[in-house]
Amino acid sequence: MTTNDIAALMAGIGRKAVAAERELALADNETKNRALHAAAAALREHSEEILAANEADMQAARAGGIGKAALDRLRLDPGRVEAMAAGLEEIAALPDPVGRVAAEWERPNGLRIQRVRVPLGVIGIIYESRPNVTSDAGALCLKSGNAVILRGGSESHLSSAAIHACLTAGLESAGLPGECIQRVPTTDRAAVGEMLAGLAGAINVIVPRGGKSLIARVQQEARVPVIGHLEGICHVYVDAAANLEMARSVVVNSKLRRTGICGAAETLLVDAACAATHLAPIVKDLLDAGCEVRGDEPTQKVDDRVVPAGPDDWGHEYLDAIIAARVVDGVEGAIDYIGRHSSTHTDSIVTDDPAAAERFLTAVDSAIVMHNASTQFADGGEFGMGAEIGISTDRFHARGPVGAEQLTSYKYVVRGNGQVRP
Repeated sequence: MTTNDIAALMAGIGRKAVAAERELALADNETKNRALHAAAAALREHSEEILAANEADMQAARAGGIGKAALDRLRLDPGRVEAMAAGLEEIAALPDPVGRVAAEWERPNGLRIQRVRVPLGVIGIIYESRPNVTSDAGALCLKSGNAVILRGGSESHLSSAAIHACLTAGLESAGLPGECIQRVPTTDRAAVGEMLAGLAGAINVIVPRGGKSLIARVQQEARVPVIGHLEGICHVYVDAAANLEMARSVVVNSKLRRTGICGAAETLLVDAACAATHLAPIVKDLLDAGCEVRGDEPTQKVDDRVVPAGPDDWGHEYLDAIIAARVVDGVEGAIDYIGRHSSTHTDSIVTDDPAAAERFLTAVDSAIVMHNASTQFADGGEFGMGAEIGISTDRFHARGPVGAEQLTSYKYVVRGNGQVRP
């Protein structure tokens, strides 16, 4: 396709999204939920076709030399397809965020004022290899009354198309326009540029979900507001008062349950006051499980398999079975280290000391802070949101998991009985 062809294609998608959003914004909760349940049924019914499309994507990705972590993000299996379908049903079960009265009050002059949740409008979502984002993002935008334009990565092109067809079927079965959830049908990067420019005012907000290069491009080129996140440089700090068995379990799960997700721990911090008892067992667990440990000098001494850490290992997102590890001076040392190296995504403390926990939870300025829990719980589904579009590290509008409620704004509704301002 030529540049002009892509510009015309994207302009048409933008116009259809605006028209669909006006209808969707007025849809009641029952209608939106019917669409979600029908889409979930379609995912289950067409599971084999989705998996066949995914296998074709996987074969192309392997031939292209894609990395192990990216392959894991791309891969679908029957369990993951079922998880997508169940996610749609969980989103349907959530309260409708649209029309919710967040606050209300009456002024001395008799004016009654309400702050009411409303959709953002048309959302553009640009993502890379995870095909499940097609389902999650489409469903969350539907629930929150927003039309959405989805531009997935070339690696997941066939998988996303198969999933998108199920979402469209769900919309149409509920009497809603299929254009409420549109998918960009080309892998040409020029389409991304058109979205970042806003499609002549059609797109109200962009949500990127991907690696450094994608996020950097979006931040540099976007002409519309962006809800995004930086890298998932997540830390687990093991305090002097940590239960050793709990610490071992939390650290291994945080790092190795799935290494390619943004909530995977990338750095282990251990209090110097418990290093003699806690450091060696935790490091051994990681090494025995196949994780490479890159450590400072104290960490290197506990196991000869530890690799010396270099300057670039501190504050690095591996997205692989690799973790940086170092000893710090108590909770204040951990807070200081995280403040200098964190991407403000997710950080966890393991301790039985309530005061240390509260100090950590208060002082660490990340979107998600945890106590005695794996960082892998940094997920909208685990937060009870059904799904998420991503974990926002922004400090305004939305922070943390971006679910249906976070995809709404608000307006003020003022009711009077003839008041005029003197």
